[in-house]
Amino acid sequence: MDASYDEISRALQTYFDGFYDGDIETLKGIFHPACHLYSATDGPLLDDDMEAVYARVAGRTTGASQNEVRRDRILSIDKSGPESALVKVQIAIGPKLFTDYLNLLKIDGQWRIIAKIYTYVLLAEAQAQAAE
Repeated sequence: MDASYDEISRALQTYFDGFYDGDIETLKGIFHPACHLYSATDGPLLDDDMEAVYARVAGRTTGASQNEVRRDRILSIDKSGPESALVKVQIAIGPKLFTDYLNLLKIDGQWRIIAKIYTYVLLAEAQAQAAE
């Protein structure tokens, strides 16, 4: 198996840990500074640059401080070349379960998220559907 899948999985652990701990410096290790996050879950297109994302992370209660159960998981990794990948993950933050599509590039030997599209459902809804 291609070793880069393991590299990507390890890089994504940084992603999961950064959001769970609310650690902006950790998140800066996986997000490229030019990255944007996009969503239309709540209506019109949201297009957030990293400064907006970091401000939002800094302003919320962390999962770690609430001892929340982690629901991080990699759903798929699709590589289109030695330096590019599309990864689908799920991560719970507060009352929401997010599904994220992460575009990664290997830049200077490190996998970095260069764009993210996300959607979410309420965690309680997701749990109820899973129980059916």
